Amino acid sequence: MNLNATILGQAIAFVLFVLFCMKYVWPPLIATIEKRQKEIADNLASAERAKKALDIVQAEATDHLNQAKVEAQAIIEQANKRKAQVVNEAKAEAEAERNKILALAQAEIDAERKRTREELRKQVAMLALAGAEKIIERSVDEAANRDIVDKIVAEL
Repeated sequence: MNLNATILGQAIAFVLFVLFCMKYVWPPLIATIEKRQKEIADNLASAERAKKALDIVQAEATDHLNQAKVEAQAIIEQANKRKAQVVNEAKAEAEAERNKILALAQAEIDAERKRTREELRKQVAMLALAGAEKIIERSVDEAANRDIVDKIVAEL
């Protein structure tokens, strides 16, 4: 192998080029690369923190949603109980009112029946007395007539 001055000149030029690159080119490139690596690492860490925060928020949202569902179910159950209570109270009031109306109607019917029987007894007594008068063909005085009617009414 021939080592001549050209190769030696090229080697010196190459060494100078490498030294120049190491002094002026590499530091900005390395700084830019390190800066970019740091940005990427920061962004990855930020994304990881955001993902954890999202998971926490989603868990809280799920908890709140479940709690809201439980509360809504409790409110619905309470409303259904209140509805049943109101319906039962209304039924009880209606039943009491019906019983009251029936009792009043029955009392009116009984009073009317009693009054009608009393009138019927008096009419029967008067008819019997009138029939007896016609049969006997004589008139009984009014006071005796009343006594007889009262006795017949009492017996009926």
